[in-house]
Formats: sequence, structure tokens, C-alpha cells
Amino acid sequence: MTASSDGFFGQYGGKYVTEVLRRPLDELQASFDFYMKDAAFLEELHVIQRDYIGRETPLCFAPRATELLGGAPIYIKLEGLANTGAHKINNAIGQCLLAKKMGKTRIIAETGAGQHGLATAAACAKLGLSCTVYMGEIDVRRQQPNVAAMELYGAKVQPVTSGSRTLKDAVNEAMRDWAANFEDTHYVLGSALGPAPFPDMVREFQAVIGKEVEKQCAERNIEIGAMVACVGGGSNSIGFFSPFLEKKEIRLVGAEAGGIGPGKGENASRMCGTAARDGILQGYKSRFLLDEDGQALPTRSISAGLDYCGIGPQLAALGRAGRIEFTSILDREALEAVSFFAKNEGILFALESAHAGAAAMKLAKEVPSGKAIIINMSGRGDKDVFITSPVFRPEAWGQFLRSEIERLDSNKDIHETTVLGGCLK
Repeated sequence: MTASSDGFFGQYGGKYVTEVLRRPLDELQASFDFYMKDAAFLEELHVIQRDYIGRETPLCFAPRATELLGGAPIYIKLEGLANTGAHKINNAIGQCLLAKKMGKTRIIAETGAGQHGLATAAACAKLGLSCTVYMGEIDVRRQQPNVAAMELYGAKVQPVTSGSRTLKDAVNEAMRDWAANFEDTHYVLGSALGPAPFPDMVREFQAVIGKEVEKQCAERNIEIGAMVACVGGGSNSIGFFSPFLEKKEIRLVGAEAGGIGPGKGENASRMCGTAARDGILQGYKSRFLLDEDGQALPTRSISAGLDYCGIGPQLAALGRAGRIEFTSILDREALEAVSFFAKNEGILFALESAHAGAAAMKLAKEVPSGKAIIINMSGRGDKDVFITSPVFRPEAWGQFLRSEIERLDSNKDIHETTVLGGCLK
């Protein structure tokens, strides 16, 4: 299912934007259509994917998890081994290379968990482009490792202090910037949502994941029973699912953020439960968590990357049509999945990806034993140490933070002398 000429997937999608954004979106559509058929562009992209991103990423059998869960064999697509630690680099490199071909010199992006911002900052450093990343103030606080890395890549991280100070508000600020500066600026939207052509474009750059899974399973005679991915906006899941949409014998399962419960403001579940409504927000029509006045409701999730009030329009359409099954995973279940796969497979899932891991753990006995469950581990969990450590080792983590504050205070004079002396210039 690709979008029609007007950017719709059934009843969802479209291009609901002000007139000032029509021109850059039309320009982007024309350039995307041209370069995705241009052999030289595709070869350059392939070389960067191979030599810089590190594609293809492994498809790893999980024998202990399979045995302990007592069901279908489990395989994990290790997107966390891609350069920058997550699937986001696939789309970031694709869009930044496209923008460079279009003559753009400045890139802006939004980010929640920080992985898209990190990937965009890295892509800009690789391709010699200026980069500004908008990030909700709350997410800046809880994702400091990624903020530090973005700045090391040379990006400017712009905290967003309006609204809920999370991903939704970062998207709004990025859209405003793009509307004012589109002559030399491209907005690298990080998920398969927003106004057309972004949903199609992000899906195509992320479809490399699903194409590799298809190839790897064919080479190893793995018969797929189910594929499981986490779903925030939907970039990893739609790329993962894309080559399999017409293979109705394979179950496609999307794991949403169940947060701390089913109440309003307690989760970010758009396709599960009863809180979501059809609506138009941030340039496209989809399923959103909205109040009676059509305003975005607060969301909650332990994973910053799933903490978004909407879902990509193609995923919404596929969900309503019954092709993709959606399930809601609680914060505690995601944490349990982090621990389970770390201790039994030596694989540290990002909190976002752990929602898919938790869904697969529930699904294991439902899939026939002769068919495999493939989990898209969309990112690795290094970035989440500031969130998971207070849960898994609170006393030791508290001692560490206190000692770090003492160390920083005691070294303050030395640090200031070093900076003022020019050593960090």
C-alpha cells in the first residue's frame, strides 16, 4: 500500500499545510520521485549504507529465549548494530543525501528519544551539512547521552519549552523553522508521518530493514510466522513490515506504548483502547489521542521515542483494515523485556524496542513452532542508562550520581581554567 497521488492511504494521510509549506513539499515530492529512479543516487546511497551505516545488520537467532518461552523460534533483527545505534540512520542518510542533491545546505530535525536527532547530526557531519535539532525540554533531560553525542557531531540542540515539552512540540517548532527558511533548509522528519511525501519517503528509506530480513530468511530457510516491531510514529515498523504487507500468512504485530495504564494521559496507545480519534494534526490525517476540542492529549511512556500522540497514516490504515495487529505494552513489561533479553541473549534492547520484545514474549506460544517470530530490535539500550539504572540498581546509581556531582564541583576550577585557556576550542 503506497499513497495515492494526493498522499492518502485510504482515508488517512494527505497534505494539510499552510500555503507557505506547499512549495517546499511539492519540491521535495518531485526530487524524491526523480532520485529514487536515478541509478547514480541509488548507488551512492547503497555505498554509504554499506560502508558507513554498516548494512546489512545481522539477523540473530535467540536460542535461550526460544527455549525459556517455550514456543516458536525467535530471531532478532539487530538494527541496534547500525552506526549511531538505531534504525534512524537509514532515513537520516537518505533524506540528507537527497537534500544535498537538491542544493540545501542546512538541515533541521525533531527528536524524542534522541536517536533520530543523533542519526541526523551524524549524517550531516558525514555529508558536510549544517544541523539543528529540536527536542522537547523533558526529552533533553532524560536523554542526555544522546544530546551530548549530537553536540559532538556538531549539531545545535534546541530545547523546546512550549506545550508538553516532548516530541509533539519538537515537531511543531521544526515545522515553523522550515516554513521560514525552506530556500536553503530541508526538514528531515524522523518518522513515517506528517504531510505527503514524508510517509512514503521515510517508509522507502527504512524498507531496507524488511528487504534484508526477507533475504536473510530465504538464505537460511526460515519460515516466518510473525513479525513484531514497536510503533511510535512508525518508521521502524513500516520499514520492517513493508516487503511483507501482501504476504497475508505472516502476522504483523505493532507494539504501542501502554505507559502506566489505560487512562487518559497514562499511555500513548492510538490503535489500542478507546481514547484515540481520527483527526488532523501536524499536516496529516490519522489516529490521534485528542480531547473533545481536537487538541492533543498528554501522553506518557517510559520510552521517549514512543511518547507521541499520533501514528503514521499508512500504519493507521493498515491497522483499521486488520492487516497489522496492535497491542499495548506497559512500562513495566518493557522493562521486564529489557532484563530478559539482556540476561538470556546478551542483547540490550532500547526501551522502545523492548516493547516489541515484550509483545514477542506474549506471542511466542501462539505461533506454530515450525514458524519463526522476528523481532525488530530497532535500537540498542545504551542511551537509556539514565532511565533504566534507577529502576534496576537504584542505590548504586544514586551513589554514582552523588559522587559525580561532588567530582564536578571539586574540578570546577580546573575545568574553567582548561576551557578559558583554549584547550577545548
